[in-house]
Amino acid sequence: MQFLHRKALRRYVGVALDADTGIAVCAVLIALGSFWISWLQTRSTRAHHRQSVRPLLQIRRAKSHGDSTAHLAVTNAGLGPAVVTQTLLMLDGEPIGPWDLSTYRSLAPTLPLKPKVTTLTEGDVVLIGQKILLLHLDDYLEEDHRWFWELIAQRMSIEIRYESLYGGEGYLVRSTPL
Repeated sequence: MQFLHRKALRRYVGVALDADTGIAVCAVLIALGSFWISWLQTRSTRAHHRQSVRPLLQIRRAKSHGDSTAHLAVTNAGLGPAVVTQTLLMLDGEPIGPWDLSTYRSLAPTLPLKPKVTTLTEGDVVLIGQKILLLHLDDYLEEDHRWFWELIAQRMSIEIRYESLYGGEGYLVRSTPL
């Protein structure tokens, strides 16, 4: 009975089921398994490389009575440079425009004193560990310049969209009023 079964299987498959065929099938399966493991390893390595250069932008407000300064700053606390793709300034909950020179020039006349500014536009790069003072006031005195702290802490928020050198991640950091 077993002989007839092998004979019928040989006719159906068209291959003799001997030791050489079994070894060949095993070799193909091992090769496919090795290829699959290699592909997974490559994919994992690429993901690791992308994460190893991930930027992490943070927006901070600070006032220092010792230095007599107050500022709104962005810092890259990540492992790679951040490429700015888009910015948005909001004042009292209303969008004003991107954080560029023309937006600052439209905002500055409404302020009692012009603070120093650093703009961020599309394509600007924030390097690893770099701190950029977006808006700052030297010679800050609490009683004379309270309006500035209220501006950067309560009225103004800024949104920065950025990506790593690989591109396409669409990271976002946003300051929110205190």
